[in-house]
Amino acid sequence: MDPNITKRNELLKDKVIKGLQSRNMTGYYAKDREEAKRIALSLIPNGASVTMGGAVSAHEIGLVDALRNGDYRFIDRDAIEDKRAAMLAAYDADFFLSSVNAMTEDGVLVNIDGNANRVSCIAQGPKHVLFIVGMNKITPDVDSAVKRARNVAAPVNAQRFGLSTPCSKTGSCANCKSPDTICCQFLITRYSRHADRIHVILVNDSLGF
Repeated sequence: MDPNITKRNELLKDKVIKGLQSRNMTGYYAKDREEAKRIALSLIPNGASVTMGGAVSAHEIGLVDALRNGDYRFIDRDAIEDKRAAMLAAYDADFFLSSVNAMTEDGVLVNIDGNANRVSCIAQGPKHVLFIVGMNKITPDVDSAVKRARNVAAPVNAQRFGLSTPCSKTGSCANCKSPDTICCQFLITRYSRHADRIHVILVNDSLGF
């Protein structure tokens, strides 16, 4: 990690965590991926049911492998033939793992989705939502967070899934209505009604898209 980036992250983390606290969410800061995994596992008790919404960041810190191989009831939607049943099971899980497409310096979470299974679980259902967020996703405000979600995260994901959208070809949002669009639902989470439900682990690294 570039020392200048680490210094920027160190200066920014307290502001972000304070912003999360003001929004009834809990924030943590991990100096690296291994510490992020340790924090996550300390929050998830043995025997808990855990599922996820395709969070690349959770894979990158080794959390998914730890949950699959540990004493947890990991609901692996990729291993369940009935995809609708897998998605519905997520709403009753103890923990839902996710990341964000972008997040503001004062703790607002911004996510976009195609099928809505991820954003709907963030909004309601699972008892706890645990976000793994690389500091590369922090933006100054909501407008820049939405721009990041649309022009950074969405094009990369469209390319990753082999979708035929303008952004998958150009790398930037065309505000399209393509049948393949993954920008169907936008969720801006500015406050958590329920205390202890949303936890965010900020990681001093570049994670996800």
